[in-house]
Amino acid sequence: MNTINIPNEYAVQLSPPDISPYKKGNTGIDYIWTFDSGFPGPHACVTAVVHGNELCGAITLDWLMSSNFRPVAGKVSFGFMNTEAYHNFDAKNPNASRWVDEDFNRLWAETVLESERDSAELSRARAVRPFIETVDYLLDLHSMQHPAPPLMLSGNHERARALAAKVGVPTDVIADSGHAAGKRMRDYAAFDDPNSEKTALLIECGQHWEAKTVPLSKLATARFLTSVGVADTSLLEGLGKPSAQSFYRVTDAITIETDDFTFVKPFIGGEVLPKKGTLIGTDGGRPIFTPYDNCLLMMPTKRRWKGQTAVRLARREK
Repeated sequence: MNTINIPNEYAVQLSPPDISPYKKGNTGIDYIWTFDSGFPGPHACVTAVVHGNELCGAITLDWLMSSNFRPVAGKVSFGFMNTEAYHNFDAKNPNASRWVDEDFNRLWAETVLESERDSAELSRARAVRPFIETVDYLLDLHSMQHPAPPLMLSGNHERARALAAKVGVPTDVIADSGHAAGKRMRDYAAFDDPNSEKTALLIECGQHWEAKTVPLSKLATARFLTSVGVADTSLLEGLGKPSAQSFYRVTDAITIETDDFTFVKPFIGGEVLPKKGTLIGTDGGRPIFTPYDNCLLMMPTKRRWKGQTAVRLARREK
């Protein structure tokens, strides 16, 4: 197990639900459940705990499972992904359970999945891969290190941005290409194929352990399921309404190149720096500047390790 030594500076306001009753699944894969309406329609899937310390997704899937949600058309699946890491969650050291051996959400290149490498996360990714390949629409529920504004990460394909607009939450939708450190599940195979209709979204609902991540996670999930036509509007009752959205496109992903990366101040994400050429950090003494006016800083990391993404820079689009 690779220990994550990051001090916790935020209060843990959430309790992880017991997901052990869902272990058996009904698909032949632990913690993966599929419900078929018996009527034509797409296969929609909502996934959670890709990172074991992100609780809102587990709470949302537990809510749907315990309320016996069933689709009105097509099929709906619910997947608890990195369950081994999730079961290690400890509110006294909540950062330590992000993963067991490595980041589950950097393994989704075919060359990695089919390599001779092995880890707890790779074993799980290989187990769920055949199932993921059957999904038409995916919503992957996440949260963030800092209490920054929530984000919907749509990828670069217009079909995903259109779906994000139909979901209608959160306010900011970001088109991005991922991380140099590895491919995310949201970008796996057909989801990132310009000639495919399969579509995936990844939502960051707020700081990992904030209570307010849960209402957003539930609202986004309900709106996703209704938007793709597998749930009726009764699922939305009492959850809230969509908001006016702003669309951004990531232009630069700053990958850490040395063991000496420092931000000039403690950015949390969501900051818009008005002037081109503003210094945001240094990497081994090399200065990092904003490349244009009104540059949005997206999810600056605490994990300042060589090869990791330090921060992504985004420009607003009309």
